[in-house]
Amino acid sequence: MILDIGVECGARYDNPAKHVSKHRVRQEELHLPSKQHFLDLVTAIEKSDGGWNHRCADLVRFLAYGGFRKGEASKVTWADCDFQKELIRVQGDAETGTKNWSVRYVPMIDEMKQLLKRLRTERPDAKPSDSVMLVAECQGALTTACAKVGIPRITHHDLRHLFATLCIESEVDIPTVSKWLEHSKNMAKKVTFQTRVVTEPPKSQDAPQSEAPMQEPQQA
Repeated sequence: MILDIGVECGARYDNPAKHVSKHRVRQEELHLPSKQHFLDLVTAIEKSDGGWNHRCADLVRFLAYGGFRKGEASKVTWADCDFQKELIRVQGDAETGTKNWSVRYVPMIDEMKQLLKRLRTERPDAKPSDSVMLVAECQGALTTACAKVGIPRITHHDLRHLFATLCIESEVDIPTVSKWLEHSKNMAKKVTFQTRVVTEPPKSQDAPQSEAPMQEPQQA
């Protein structure tokens, strides 16, 4: 299309790229860890050498439990964590925002609530403006731990894919995974990184079922 402008302006007689077809973009095959491998991965990071190994393990948990991008996770502050509504506000960089230039709210799954409560207990003097995560990246720790556990190397962004995959496997519908609105707070209760499976007794077919009305989340 750029060369067409040159033809229109008289810089060229023809467009040499008009017979070039579009190159097909191949979807990269993901090699995501299982729930058990994920737990082993976090344990391997915590037991590795280095003074910041436990902080790196917390970042891995934070990325996987919330599906955040690496840049977004580093910008989440304690003021963004609403424990009453069980929501985390994702704003991204103060100047560039998130990748899609929008603020979104991610519900806290059980493991996320446990993680944040532990971190809050460990840092009682943390200010609302302080970042929840004390490290911004952990690729070195991730790569080393993957080798120890014996699984393919994964990246920060693969943890985002792991979160989405686990949500879908937990029967959370795809639009809910992508938007994470108020409805997703109920869906988030289905998602867990634990390998234990809890079964519930079947409901009676004659028992009436009621459904609570959905409400739109209130944005700060």
